[in-house]
Amino acid sequence: MAVTAPLYPVLYESIVREALREDLGRAGDLTSDAIVGPELVAVGLLRARRAGRVAGIEVAALGFRLLDPEVTVRVAAPDGSDVGGGETLAEVHGRARALLSAERTALNLLGRLAGIATVTRDVVRSLEGYRTQVVCTRKTTPLLRALEKYAVRVGGGSNHRFGLDDAVLIKDNHRMIAGSAAEAVARVQRAAGHMVKIEVEIDELGELEEVLKLGVDAVLLDNMSPEELRRAVEMVAGRAMTEASGGITPETAVEVAATGVDLLSLGWLTHSVAALDVGFDVERR
Repeated sequence: MAVTAPLYPVLYESIVREALREDLGRAGDLTSDAIVGPELVAVGLLRARRAGRVAGIEVAALGFRLLDPEVTVRVAAPDGSDVGGGETLAEVHGRARALLSAERTALNLLGRLAGIATVTRDVVRSLEGYRTQVVCTRKTTPLLRALEKYAVRVGGGSNHRFGLDDAVLIKDNHRMIAGSAAEAVARVQRAAGHMVKIEVEIDELGELEEVLKLGVDAVLLDNMSPEELRRAVEMVAGRAMTEASGGITPETAVEVAATGVDLLSLGWLTHSVAALDVGFDVERR
């Protein structure tokens, strides 16, 4: 089971609240409120319908608890667990109305995060034996970044910057406006604090040596062929971190890792991954 830093509820409670508010709308759950008595108690089983890695089980649990503070959740497969299809992830006990009304919100979040963790796990496993580390990007679902980047960590990957405020990444447009890579880096070095790392995007090998002389922390090697990446790693020779990015897929990840790059960044881990199919079956008690 993968071990990762905990995700504190304060980081996602507002997300779950807003998702519930979106679903309940102006009048609440018309179907469940009409059919289910307010004091009826039930138990619901969260189950994986296909194999994968669990991520977001406590996020899903919070959805039920927000509608019924007396809900209890017995987790059978905590985040980081690899489960098979049909396996029970958790038992949820509480008022039936709360269980039914929170069901879709809980499944949406759990399935999304588990899908990300599962695919990340598979890519990380495919790179065993290589030094390359799998990282995600800022190509996340709006407002779900903390959750989706957490799911990447559960899958065994690492996080690239969380936002525009925790690291510098000088891209083509920044260089165009500044006039050159050297001027862009100089402006950043004057403005940023001493704890802030600087990475520069490189499109062609001819730009690499100039950028390395600027003393940057990392170079992003964008849309380069495996041969170009291999040559870039040789040129860098440990003077900066090397990150391969652009158009990398699960099918090409091993070929890219074989070039010796330090980091392999995959935007599709969070913007294109399919959700893990999970279900929720309720029994009256």
